[in-house]
Amino acid sequence: MKERSALWKERVENAARTHSLTELYRGDHWTQSRRLTAAAATAGFDARLWVASAGLGLQPVSAMAPSYAATFSTRHADSVASSAADSGQWWRHLQEGVGRATLQGLGQGGPVLLVLSEVYAKAMEAELRALGEVASEALMVGGVEEIPGIQRVASDAGLRHALGGTLTSLNARMAASWLQYCEHRRLTSPTTNDSWRKWAASASKPEQHNREPMSDEEVITFIKEQIACSPGISRTRLLRALRDSGRACEQSRFAGLFIRTMGEQ
Repeated sequence: MKERSALWKERVENAARTHSLTELYRGDHWTQSRRLTAAAATAGFDARLWVASAGLGLQPVSAMAPSYAATFSTRHADSVASSAADSGQWWRHLQEGVGRATLQGLGQGGPVLLVLSEVYAKAMEAELRALGEVASEALMVGGVEEIPGIQRVASDAGLRHALGGTLTSLNARMAASWLQYCEHRRLTSPTTNDSWRKWAASASKPEQHNREPMSDEEVITFIKEQIACSPGISRTRLLRALRDSGRACEQSRFAGLFIRTMGEQ
C-alpha cells in the first residue's frame, strides 16, 4: 500500500498538465459544495473551501492537479482500496509530507464544517478523531458514526422533498440549510441545533416509490451521466439515486448494465 501510494503521489506531482480543482470537479454535489462558501459568508463566517480527495488528500479548492480517477468506493473500477482499513492507510499515506494540511490544523484555526459520505468519513476516521480533540467547533454532515468533539448531523433522505437535488448532493444541501440557522458566528450553538432539528423534523417526509420503468438504453445513459458528475460513486449509491429520482430498475439488471457500462469506458 505504501509503495503504491508513493508511486501515485509521484505521478500526480510530475504530471505535465494541471488544472484548478474548481475546473476538474463537476456535478450537483460539487455545485452545492461551492455554494456553501456563500452560505457561510451570509452566516458571518470567513469561509474557505477544501476538498477531501482520494487522489490528492486534503487540498484547498485553489490547488492545481492533473485530471485523475480515484475513489474510496470499494466496488468502483477506480477504487484505491479494497476495504475500509485499506482506505484509512491510503489516506494516511496521501497526507504524509512536509507542509500537508490536516483537519487537525484547520480545527485549530477556527470552526470546521465537514460534508462527508460514509466511505470518505471511514477513510478519514483517524484524522477526524484528531480534529475532535482540538476543534473549538466542528460539525459533520453525513459521515458514518459519532466522533468525540465533532457534532454530527446524519444524512436524511427524507429531506430531499424540501431541499431538492440528487442524493449525491443531499449532504451539501443539508449543510447549507444548517448555516441558515446559525447566529452570532456560532456553528454548533444549542439554539442553532434546536432550530434546525425542529425544521428538519417537520420537513422530512418518507419518499414515495411509484417508480417509472426504464429501458436498458435509458439506464446506461443515467449511469454515464451520474459517473461523469460523481466519478467516485458506487454502484449501490447509483441504484439508490436512480430509484430516488422516481425511476425503476431491478437490482441484478442494474448490476449487469453497470458492469457493461464501466467496461465500455
